[in-house]
Amino acid sequence: MVPRTRIRNIGISAHIDSGKTTLSERILFYTGRIHAIEEVRGGGKGATMDFMPEEKLHGITITSAATTCQWHDTQINLIDTPGHVDFTIEVERALRVLDGAVMVLCAVAGVQSQSITVDRQMKRYRVPRLAFINKMDRTGADPFRVVQGIRDRLQLNAVLLQYPIGSEDQFQGMIDLVEMTADYFEGENGENWVKKPIPEPLRDEAQQARDKLLDTLSLFSEPMTEMLLAGEEIPKELIWQTIRQATLSLEFTPVLLGSAFKNKGVQNLLDTVALYLPSPVDREVVKTAESVSVYPNPDASLVALAFKLTVESFGQLTYTRIYSGTLKPGDTVYNSRTEQRVQIGRLVRMHANKREEVKVAVAGDIVALLGVDCASGDTFCSGEPLVSLEKMFVPEPVITLAITPKKQEDSDRLSKALNRFQREDPTFRLSIDPESGSTLISGMGELHLEIYLERIQREYNAEVYVGTPAVAYRETIRQQATFDYRFKKQSGGPGQYAHITGWIEPTDQPFVFENRVAGGAIPKEYIPACEKGFREAMESGKLEGYPVTGVKVVLNGGSYHPIDSSELAFRSASHQAIEGAIAKAKPYILEPIMLVEVETPNEFMGRVQGDLSSRRGLLLGSETMQGYTVIRAEVPLARMFGYSTELRSLTSGMATFSMEFACYRQS
Repeated sequence: MVPRTRIRNIGISAHIDSGKTTLSERILFYTGRIHAIEEVRGGGKGATMDFMPEEKLHGITITSAATTCQWHDTQINLIDTPGHVDFTIEVERALRVLDGAVMVLCAVAGVQSQSITVDRQMKRYRVPRLAFINKMDRTGADPFRVVQGIRDRLQLNAVLLQYPIGSEDQFQGMIDLVEMTADYFEGENGENWVKKPIPEPLRDEAQQARDKLLDTLSLFSEPMTEMLLAGEEIPKELIWQTIRQATLSLEFTPVLLGSAFKNKGVQNLLDTVALYLPSPVDREVVKTAESVSVYPNPDASLVALAFKLTVESFGQLTYTRIYSGTLKPGDTVYNSRTEQRVQIGRLVRMHANKREEVKVAVAGDIVALLGVDCASGDTFCSGEPLVSLEKMFVPEPVITLAITPKKQEDSDRLSKALNRFQREDPTFRLSIDPESGSTLISGMGELHLEIYLERIQREYNAEVYVGTPAVAYRETIRQQATFDYRFKKQSGGPGQYAHITGWIEPTDQPFVFENRVAGGAIPKEYIPACEKGFREAMESGKLEGYPVTGVKVVLNGGSYHPIDSSELAFRSASHQAIEGAIAKAKPYILEPIMLVEVETPNEFMGRVQGDLSSRRGLLLGSETMQGYTVIRAEVPLARMFGYSTELRSLTSGMATFSMEFACYRQS
């Protein structure tokens, strides 16, 4: 068994088309996990980690894929995540369970819109990361501008650990600023990693870059500061140790260079992952919802998180991170949400869509359970008391489609497909249109729902009529409003009685409930029913029936009847009280605003900006590079449907764009 200190649970995350999957393919090749390199868009079998037919068709990663490989004495459990914002939940739940991450950036485009989202997700879960500047062979590659972008736009203390030897089509390798050697990659697939003396013309530049690196690192190491002041040579072991400590404390971001497609720099990255990213025992102690500390001890009680589900022909496959304890086939554990006993059948370790049997999994491992019935985010425990790990952040859907089966026989197949997708993907929501009775599917964007429609037809052989996309608006309140509601029903026999008082007020959270009831005015056992009634009232607003968000409910009093009061009475009272309070709190409609980033040749810049403005867009700024401009704007989602076709028309097919949810704003 590999020691816990030699395990790295890492994810590869980035903006779409930065080369994540290509990098993952090289990592698998150089670690001996695969024996032939396949490309994302190179014909052939396609990249190992993009195994879904839709991924091969669209040339993008849709679902996060897990694998395990060995680099020298280090076991690397790797998750390749999507770059498209529509599938951001895959990045979210991967980062929730990983110990470290590699953020991939394009050497030409630098920090892009999804890079900012990924950075926010990494900060949310306090994940230490390395940055890898990919595509150094592309025209316009400028790693120094990218590093400055990381520092300015992501507010990270990023410093290069390497200096490039050439760039664009002259990119040959890089200089290691710690060991001060020149690294080249020879052989048909760059498998021969050769270290040579630094080329004479680059010696001064490399020394200046090393001095800058040491100057930054000295802030984290007193011994290094003293040695620099004394003019002494800094041993590389001290540099490694300082970089590792500063990276783990999230105070420093090491930056590496390379070209995954041209097979340059990947072995350096693997070495750096082993040197600087945390093992399971290095990560901060995990806290549960009950504020209980969980330590990565194989001999302690089991605590594990089910972070992703896929439903397959044999049953459910549950991706699970073990935080504490040991798990073996045949063990009986508890699901802390349902408080039910769960029998563990088979354990497997995933390699993309292939699986290998595992006899035991211990703290720090990421494995999959076969045939266990649970929900995404459930916690498995072996002892008392039962604890629940904190839930991951799930963004709200922003777009809705109405679908109806074309034929009667499609109805059952469609129902099976939608129920499965809803179990697997927390951002995919189902509802029924009360007026037409048609099924509504909601998701993170047009592509998100398009992929599911393709899967309905391919996997379930069901055909559907699809309505036009609709924006997922929200309602919120402008001011505070009080409620004092008495629910009373008497119709012979036991009655129904509940009385609640309190107020609602605006908040920046989707929903907050605060219980300030004192002196037993409302018995404790009725408080959860009150909260449930409040939440139910938020599902449909008073203006247009959209869900209500941004409301804090404070319950501060009321009364009850010893015989006639019940959970149902307090739930009904709460529901009706909030409906009345919202009507008094000056409700208004919110619409989703998208952060749009357009990359266009310079000659079309004016046209693109004018078009964005005509869509009620707020221009945030632009950045000019060699021959093209990146324009950033905030635009209402309602004005962005069909934008890709319009943009191609405006720019002769030469511009590209990305779009992600920014915020809700008054419409």
